[in-house]
Amino acid sequence: MPDDPKILALYLAHRGELVSYANKLIGDMAHAEDAVQEAYLRFEKASGDRVLEEPLAYLYRIVRNLSFDQSHRAGVERGRQIDNSAAVLPHLRDCRPSPENEAEARQELMALSLAMADLPEANRKALELHRFDGLTVRQIAERMGISVGSAHALVVNALDHCRERMFRR
Repeated sequence: MPDDPKILALYLAHRGELVSYANKLIGDMAHAEDAVQEAYLRFEKASGDRVLEEPLAYLYRIVRNLSFDQSHRAGVERGRQIDNSAAVLPHLRDCRPSPENEAEARQELMALSLAMADLPEANRKALELHRFDGLTVRQIAERMGISVGSAHALVVNALDHCRERMFRR
């Protein structure tokens, strides 16, 4: 689902870690940030096409693959250029988001938290199991002792509620 608040919340909660991870693989903060942004776009598209069983692991895998691609391209470019890394180091950007982006992300997370707090307990639990723990609807049904159809309905209703609250603000 494009513009899914849970997907965005998961991404925002782990963005700094993802950038650090990509930076370790690529060795360049700007390229690491580009890889993480591209990973989010691919992650959002993939989550709209199907239900991801382990969304955070899948997001890390996308970041890893993109980082390897970036690193390979950078290696090819470095082979053609003179190494002037000492001149570049002072110009590396800080990996933290801008104050404006951080404030916006905090507002979105607060709105999502409030939306989730309004959910009935069963809906909230099913949504958390599905989106945060990465459980399938079948696994949620087993854990909660309900039918698969009921588990699916709980997750869908919770997502609809959160989406409505997030875009209504």
